[in-house]
Amino acid sequence: MTDSPLDLIGFDTLLTDEERATRDRVRAFVDAELRPGIAGWYEKGVFPREIIAPMGALGLLGMHLQGYGCAGRSAVEYGLAAAELEAGDSGLRTFVSVQGSLAMTAIHTFGSEEQKQEWLPRMATGEASGCFGLTEPDAGSDPASMRTVARRDGDDWVISGSKRWIGLASIADIAVIWAQTEEGIRGFLVPTGTPGFTATPIGQKLSMRASIQCDIELDAVRVPASAQLPGAEGLRGPFTCLNQARYGIVWGVMGAALDSYRAALAYVQGREVFGKPIAAYQLTQQKLVDMALEIDKGFLLALQLGRLKDAGQLQPHQISVGKLNNARVAIEVAREARAMLGGNGITLEHSPLRHANNLESVRTYEGTDEVHTLILGNAITGIPAFR
Repeated sequence: MTDSPLDLIGFDTLLTDEERATRDRVRAFVDAELRPGIAGWYEKGVFPREIIAPMGALGLLGMHLQGYGCAGRSAVEYGLAAAELEAGDSGLRTFVSVQGSLAMTAIHTFGSEEQKQEWLPRMATGEASGCFGLTEPDAGSDPASMRTVARRDGDDWVISGSKRWIGLASIADIAVIWAQTEEGIRGFLVPTGTPGFTATPIGQKLSMRASIQCDIELDAVRVPASAQLPGAEGLRGPFTCLNQARYGIVWGVMGAALDSYRAALAYVQGREVFGKPIAAYQLTQQKLVDMALEIDKGFLLALQLGRLKDAGQLQPHQISVGKLNNARVAIEVAREARAMLGGNGITLEHSPLRHANNLESVRTYEGTDEVHTLILGNAITGIPAFR
């Protein structure tokens, strides 16, 4: 008997000793520090800020980046960590993604040496937090239509506009803000204490409740010329960061699926109906098998993309393959797992419905199903169908 679909295909034999060790360290951290509190955090709708420093100490913040106090781990190790974190909760994995894959990647890839030295070491330890201001109330899937503008005023930049669904913004120390300028879209580092910067958490959420998403208002926010990210020109800047985050999602959602599967398996093995365990019935076993196959395929896809990324060969449309497929698969697994738990599955005593609710958000952000479908349609036909 096995509680993991991955054992069915010998997945661990595809990993190096170092990769397995990284996964196991993160799994132990999730089991000890995140699982005991997640139901309460989710129910209360709070993000546990006390986990930030331990995540930094474990090397999870910007773990794929080199230098400046970052762990410099491989793409596969980062993916395995993302899966373990999201097996705990999507919202907690999202913190690591926003901090490392978005904000820190923007600074590491496009920032000046002074910007890197100022922010990356503190962000790697969790002493400072960052957010990534791209999405707007009227510009989600089409960031080129953003209305936030930055204009020159002497030696300064003055930024005005609105952003929405910005993770961590209300607790962040630094915001990476993307804005229209006379030279096109550019990125800026805006300390969140700057006059005119306001971040307001979005409430009444039915998903990602143990996470923070905010509205940002930028009311003539004045920053010096040195706040501009010198290497970021056009949409290549934010899309580079988004692709790093999307890659993490490919792995992360499979962690949520695997945790949902394990919860359902444990339940049907322990609960008896009509004189025998639910697991003894053919329909139950068919559901478990179908879920296991999809989880196996999702992890194999994630690993293939990770190997390509570590070899410097991963293409943006290939990330879309992983994000579209694995997010779609994961939410179906979580829903099926909830159904197998019956009425008990709607409580926070069990994880599948919490995962399914979170995955509604994960399936939407960093590119909806429709956006990734069009990206792949373009890759297949050579014809862009976005407009």
